[in-house]
Amino acid sequence: MRNDTTMSKVELEGAEISDEQLMIAHQAGDERAFPMLVERYRSNLHRYLQRFLGSAAAADDVFQETFLQIHLSAATFDVTRTLRPWLYTIASNKARDWYRHHKRRATISLDKPIGHGENEFTLLDVVSSTSNQPGESLSAREESARVKKVVDALPELHREILLMAYFQRFSYQHISEMLSIPLGTVKSRLHSAVALFADTWAQTTHETSKDHS
Repeated sequence: MRNDTTMSKVELEGAEISDEQLMIAHQAGDERAFPMLVERYRSNLHRYLQRFLGSAAAADDVFQETFLQIHLSAATFDVTRTLRPWLYTIASNKARDWYRHHKRRATISLDKPIGHGENEFTLLDVVSSTSNQPGESLSAREESARVKKVVDALPELHREILLMAYFQRFSYQHISEMLSIPLGTVKSRLHSAVALFADTWAQTTHETSKDHS
């Protein structure tokens, strides 16, 4: 049964309505609410999935599967909680399923800026101090290719937590809930992921330096 009050709220507030209010409206039968929710997340979620999967086509498929699952599970969503972590949990699970089915790994760029203003940095900055070759910089294209190769070699759990923490900027608490792991495990896994990236980057830098010598 449609709820005219809820539908009116969606229509009048439009972009100002919260994700949770849209889910309440969808649960109440407002046919306008769900398409608005899909469009709201189309850009950001698709980018997240494309980085996760390394394929725009795969991201398209997983995006559709994610929102199909959201639609089917809408009645189970606790509207007193925040929608975004729940949505990204489903998307991440769908992406992992895609991986297992296709038996391949993704490529992710970690040169996207993190932070704001004077505090902006990239994961390349994290590993720069591990390199003993400060005068032997590569071209931006070569460096980007090497970053992708290093990340491609990371275990899935490390690659995933880097995405959640650095690209989507989820809090440790949200990541803990999304991955169903203790808060301490989130911190240690993220630390290990960055350390592993740094070690692998340093090793490839050394190998590249030897090849060029």
